[in-house]
Amino acid sequence: MYVGVDEAGKGPVLGPMVAAAVRADPESLPADVDDSKRVAPERREAIAAELRAGAVDVAVATVETAEIDAPDTDMNTLTVRGQARAVRAVVRAGDRVVADAGDTSEERFARRLREFVADPEPVESVDVDAAHGADESDPVVGAASVVAKVARDARVAAIDAAYPDYDGVGSGYPSDPTTRAFLRAYVADHGDVPPHARRSWSTCADALAAAEQSGLDEF
Repeated sequence: MYVGVDEAGKGPVLGPMVAAAVRADPESLPADVDDSKRVAPERREAIAAELRAGAVDVAVATVETAEIDAPDTDMNTLTVRGQARAVRAVVRAGDRVVADAGDTSEERFARRLREFVADPEPVESVDVDAAHGADESDPVVGAASVVAKVARDARVAAIDAAYPDYDGVGSGYPSDPTTRAFLRAYVADHGDVPPHARRSWSTCADALAAAEQSGLDEF
């Protein structure tokens, strides 16, 4: 059987990274499954629901902000770690795993993913490959991409709901003006970034520095 794995949320300043694995026969997937970025939000949610209700195995694993901010790790390792957690939840002996490569080297990413999947207990005869753009070219990886994106969006929606006194948190990405405005407003009110923020991201450092400068100017 075939396992596809991908992640969503490597770059945002708010919320976790979410990895998803789908174990399926490609023929059993919806015909329009694709890289999540190329599927409309409403259709993504419908596909994710179909997958969870169908004859496929689906697993989701999160890498929370505290783990992302840990000084002894890096995003490539976190991506491998998250994908491996999702794969281990569905993989069986003899499966073929295909991942969307989260490293400049496809071979290195595949090797590291194979090692992480085998820790702490090896799974017999599991073949692991990784490729750039696998979420576009491989339907099972595309399915995993959709599941990961829908799960990540749900987490962002929950974060947004946790801050009703603000004008939304946006997408969570540093390039989003709504996200940046939320961080600035929160820091101005509380003197620190919110617990859902990746404080190791430069966007958080910028918000904290701007608040400090504003305080100095007022003084």
